[in-house]
Amino acid sequence: MRVLVAGATGAMGKELVPRLVDAGHEVFAMIRSEANKSRAAQLGAVPVVADALDRAQVEAAVRQAAPEVIVHQLTAIGDIDTRHFDRSFAATNRLRIEGTDNLLSAARATGVRRFVAQSNGAFTYTRTGGPVKNEQDPLDRAPVGQMAPMIAAIEHLEKAVLGAAWTEGIVLRYGAFYGPGTSMAPGSEQVEMIRKRKFPVVGDGGAVWSFVHIADAAEATVAAVENGGRGIYNIVDDDPAPVAEWLPELAAMLGAKKPMRVPRFIGRLAAGQAGVVLMTELRGASNAKAKRDLGWHPTHPTWRHGFQVVP
Repeated sequence: MRVLVAGATGAMGKELVPRLVDAGHEVFAMIRSEANKSRAAQLGAVPVVADALDRAQVEAAVRQAAPEVIVHQLTAIGDIDTRHFDRSFAATNRLRIEGTDNLLSAARATGVRRFVAQSNGAFTYTRTGGPVKNEQDPLDRAPVGQMAPMIAAIEHLEKAVLGAAWTEGIVLRYGAFYGPGTSMAPGSEQVEMIRKRKFPVVGDGGAVWSFVHIADAAEATVAAVENGGRGIYNIVDDDPAPVAEWLPELAAMLGAKKPMRVPRFIGRLAAGQAGVVLMTELRGASNAKAKRDLGWHPTHPTWRHGFQVVP
C-alpha cells in the first residue's frame, strides 16, 4: 500500500518507517522542511514537504503522495516540565487539533481509505475506579488545570478521527514510551535524574503507569495500518505497575540508590499539581483488544525486562 507518515522523523517515525518499508509498503514521509529530506530518505521513505499547520501545504503534499493510508504521528514533545505541563504540551496540542484537522481535510479530498492517529493512553484516563482501564473507559473528565489542554487536544483528535465516516479511523492510545529517542532513552534527562536520585516517589507512588517500548509501539502501528478496524486501541505492555514499584526497580537497574520518598505537599511544590497526579493518581491501560484484534504482541511484554535495554 501507499502510506503517508506525518511525523516521520520523530522517535516513532524512525522506528515505524523502516518497518513499513520492510513490510513492502511504499512509504512517503511528510516533513516540515527541505533540510529533513535526507533523513526521510535514509529511513526508506519518499519525502514530501509541508507544514502540518498550513492546510494548503498539507493538501498539496497528500495529493502528491496519493496514499491509501495516512499515519498521523505529529508531536513536538521535548523534556516535560511538570510544573508547566501546559507549556510542555502546547505545540503538540496544536498539532493534535489543527494538524489533525488539516490531515483529515486533505485525506477526505484525496480519498484516503484508512487514517491511523497517535493518541495517549498513559496520562489521560479517568482517575476514578479500578487501576487498569480499557478503551471503553472515559478519559479524565476533571483534569487538573495544567493537564486540561492536553486532554482536550486528545479528545479533539479522537473525535475527529473516529467521526470521519468516509474513512476507516483508527486511534492508537500509546503507553509511556521508552527506548531509543524517547524521554526514557540512555542518557536522557529523565533517566539521569533517576540515576542521580533526583526523581523521588511522591506520596504513596500509587499512580499506575502503562509502558510500551518504542519498537513495540511501531510494530503495533504497522499492524493497525495493515489490519486495523475503526476504533481505539491501547498500545501498552502486559504489566501496568504503580510508580512505587517500577521507579525503584529502574533505579536498581541503573545502579542508583533507592529513590527518595517525599509527601504530596512537597511534591506539589517541586513538581506542581500535574507532577502529583503523575505520581499518585494515574490509571493504567489494558492491551487485550490490541492483542486480540490486531494480532499484536509486544516483544517486551513487561517493563521489567524492557527497561534492561535502557541503561
